[in-house]
Amino acid sequence: METVVAHGAPAQTIWTATLGQNQKTAEVSTEELRRILTDHSATVFDARPYMEFAAGHIPGAVNVSAKAEVPMSQYVSDVAEVERVLHGDKHAPIILYCNGPFCGKSSRLADELLAAGFTNVRRYQLGDPVWRALGGAMQLEPEGFNYIHQGDHTARIYDARPGDVVATIPGAIHLPKEEVEKAKDDGRLPMLDHNTRIIVFAATSAAARETAEAIARNAFHNVAFCGDAFCKQELASQ
Repeated sequence: METVVAHGAPAQTIWTATLGQNQKTAEVSTEELRRILTDHSATVFDARPYMEFAAGHIPGAVNVSAKAEVPMSQYVSDVAEVERVLHGDKHAPIILYCNGPFCGKSSRLADELLAAGFTNVRRYQLGDPVWRALGGAMQLEPEGFNYIHQGDHTARIYDARPGDVVATIPGAIHLPKEEVEKAKDDGRLPMLDHNTRIIVFAATSAAARETAEAIARNAFHNVAFCGDAFCKQELASQ
């Protein structure tokens, strides 16, 4: 899926695209964000409320508390908390994201950070929806898993641990990474509804993420995995 840019400029792919909003801060593409997360060259902040973050965030992103006395319709993270995470370094590189093109949370936070003297702020304005659409799995926090487990009875939970699994989360479906393709035809994956919320857990977050991303590459765009601490806690309780 490519778009040729006029005047002989290089062809742009969906991976290198940005929203192109004319704002005070530059945007990064999905390709750039993936590289930044891999080499840890910037701190990525999820600019959404904590429970949204907990129910699924870009792996490697961090979240801070809300600015006090701001209505939810104008939600913005607390700049002082961002500064605390960065140990007071206002020149540290920052990437912000939220819920995509129609979400103003990252833009509002960017404006407040610039006003507070931060000098290296960029946005992934395509946000959560495009990250997921391009095969990116999201990471869960324990509160997010509990919220989904208790409230979304259409969600499917997958135990990605290899071998014969005896103890697992009630209702979970056994699906190791190497069986993802097979699961498309044997009923384990919901092939008639690719909007289904899918949660993957394993003994480590790395293993869970590998299986989650294998599922996401099969056009499931609402896939999340559990982090290490939660996996260990949940498995130990069985």
